Amino acid sequence: MNNPLVQPDPGLFIWTIITFLVLLWLLAKFAWKPLLALLEKREENIRNSLKDAEKAREELEALNQKTEKLLAEARVEAQGIVSAGRAAAEKLQDDLARKAKEKSESLIAESKRQIQSEKDEALSEIKFEVVTLSLEIASKLIEKNLSDKDNRELIDSTLKNIQKNHEA
Repeated sequence: MNNPLVQPDPGLFIWTIITFLVLLWLLAKFAWKPLLALLEKREENIRNSLKDAEKAREELEALNQKTEKLLAEARVEAQGIVSAGRAAAEKLQDDLARKAKEKSESLIAESKRQIQSEKDEALSEIKFEVVTLSLEIASKLIEKNLSDKDNRELIDSTLKNIQKNHEA
């Protein structure tokens, strides 16, 4: 074992320790403090980033909840609008049906009045013709010419008799 690298040399050993200690002191004084400060700063940045990310996640969650709430309210409002529209349409339909029914009933009643009026007029004309014919027949039978006043009284009394018979 004549290799000088493998043999222990006390002088080299002391110088190696001294060099190590000086290097350790230099590193501790000039490098470790800035490195530790940088590491602490980085750790603080990471911590802040995690806090910000958590805060952003919570805000996103709150926004999602608000969005869901707004969507639910919008759905309820839309349902209300649709229901109101349906109710308005049904009311309008009912109103139109009611008005159409009232109009048809009014037309039927008016038609009945008109028919009754025409019927009464026709009956009056028939009665008048019957009276006139009766007078002509009676005057020919009696061969007496009655005055206009007598004719009117006879017509009126005959009409009253016919009306009584017709109503009974």
